[in-house]
Amino acid sequence: MELLDINTLGFLVFFGFMAAFIDSVVGGGGLISIPALMWTGLPPLTVLGTNKVAAVMGAFTSFMTFVRSGKVDGWLIRRLFPISLIGSAVGVLAVRQIPSEFLRPLVVVMLILVLIYSVLKKDWGKESTYSGMSTRLLALSGVVAFTFGFYDGFFGPGTGSFLLFAFLMVGFDFLGAAANARALNFASNIAAAVLFSYFGIVDFAHAIPMGLSMIVGAWCGARVALSKGAGYVRPLFIIMTTVLIGKQLLELFK
Repeated sequence: MELLDINTLGFLVFFGFMAAFIDSVVGGGGLISIPALMWTGLPPLTVLGTNKVAAVMGAFTSFMTFVRSGKVDGWLIRRLFPISLIGSAVGVLAVRQIPSEFLRPLVVVMLILVLIYSVLKKDWGKESTYSGMSTRLLALSGVVAFTFGFYDGFFGPGTGSFLLFAFLMVGFDFLGAAANARALNFASNIAAAVLFSYFGIVDFAHAIPMGLSMIVGAWCGARVALSKGAGYVRPLFIIMTTVLIGKQLLELFK
């Protein structure tokens, strides 16, 4: 493994921290980490694999921080976690065969709908109304977990926003939705990181220092979210969803 120069190292550590800080709460950290890795000159596919390996370190940290806080629904996540993991693995295998760009227009439309709904429903997610899962709702949640796991392995942008939105829809408040979304996002990151590593599409010289800084950033982000509550998560969610829409529109009309 080739050692990085001090400037590149500092660059990756800084942007890794910032990406994980945001990603630990509402997702969207890839908007920061992926351009940072591309700036270092890595090939595009290697950037995706390297980002997943780094991101899984931060995702694990935020996941464990939320678990210790009691905000993660253990009963539900134990059932959805493996489904999300399998979905992501299938997505990574698919993206090696099919270009992912055809998904971009659909993603833009979905993100816009998520944003409009979240802005108009001003008190939505302020308090938890979740009271458990019926068999039908659990089955539907399994489909959602697989779908967004697949999407994360196949394409990725907006996964955190979509998962958070899905948990809000079943009655969690913004903080509880963020915590459970991070759990499923961690599952999809694991599968993607393992498969990208298996296929040799990871630069560990870049992934390890960025991943270590992401551990710190994710811990700080999760702690801030827990201390400030749903009132902090909601505006951050709206801001990051807006940024994601702008980024995807720019890519669409290039």
